[in-house]
Amino acid sequence: MAARAGPLAATPPIFLGVSTGSAFYDAAMTERRAALIVNPAAGHAGDSVESLPARLQREFALSVYETSAERSAAACADAARREGASLVIAAGGDGTISSVASALLGADVCLGVLPLGTANSIAHSLGIPADLEGAIDVLVHGEPTRIDAARANGKTMILLSAVGLHADTVGETPQDEKQRWGVLAYIRTGLKKLMSLEPFVVEIETEDQRIHCRAVAVTVANMAPPRTVLAQGPPVLSPDDGRLDLTIVSATTLVEAVATGLHLLRTAIDGEPAERDNIGFLAARRVCITTDPPQNVLIDGEEAGTTPLVVECLPRALTVMAPRREEAREAPPAAEVEVKLAGLPELEVEPKP
Repeated sequence: MAARAGPLAATPPIFLGVSTGSAFYDAAMTERRAALIVNPAAGHAGDSVESLPARLQREFALSVYETSAERSAAACADAARREGASLVIAAGGDGTISSVASALLGADVCLGVLPLGTANSIAHSLGIPADLEGAIDVLVHGEPTRIDAARANGKTMILLSAVGLHADTVGETPQDEKQRWGVLAYIRTGLKKLMSLEPFVVEIETEDQRIHCRAVAVTVANMAPPRTVLAQGPPVLSPDDGRLDLTIVSATTLVEAVATGLHLLRTAIDGEPAERDNIGFLAARRVCITTDPPQNVLIDGEEAGTTPLVVECLPRALTVMAPRREEAREAPPAAEVEVKLAGLPELEVEPKP
């Protein structure tokens, strides 16, 4: 389906960030002009995509854009923004949502999320329901909220970038298995990868220091749900603190890797920092990661070549429609940044002058 020039009809526990305020909310929702960006190849699209325009027309004056090989989600979102949409709705997986967001950074336009992908980690991290009715309810009754974004190797990053095991697992999972089995397809591939772990040398450069060690996975996160265990070294992953959270994992055997994953899942659920010696974490505003040998890179669920990887935080650069909080409250004071590196193999830390 090509982009339609005008509206189809005009019928009447999560850390999110600070609300943009009632003025933005009133303007966005009074005009009720929305654009729907659909990725027909998303993991669980199917019949859901066909019914979306009719369901959304009950609430918004709607324009519909469908991505294709010739027109990216970002291009569709840019067109929708220039045509005056106050709310641009991304219907697809994490890659589609990230692509749409790339056209909205710094703009007075709100991103809406309808999760139709395999993992749907962005929606999960923001507290947006996995079912379409619940997600649509957030579009209608939610609260525009500012969150951080990032630039990773020139691409927009909303969720995370991964080097090593996580990137290999997602990249080597066939599309047909993702559509058939969903997240279980990643688990199957991941178990295969764990049978032949190959640690690599990694050097991480931040604004303050250079870190050298061996690892099987390095994750740079803006936000991530607890099930994305390789991102869960810090006690909290906050998408509104102006920093990136790095988790470094080292393991040499299947038993060690499984034990490490279970530990990270438990501490993430409990809101506690990881404690195992083979897990390190830190926070930074900008990070450059090099590896020997080169490793696969994943950015917001999409394959993105190999290392090096450079990621820079873009504080409060994106407005997203998130679940409305029951009571307005001041953001808690920023916690002291925690760092844990001791115990990583072949660790060397050099302060930058």
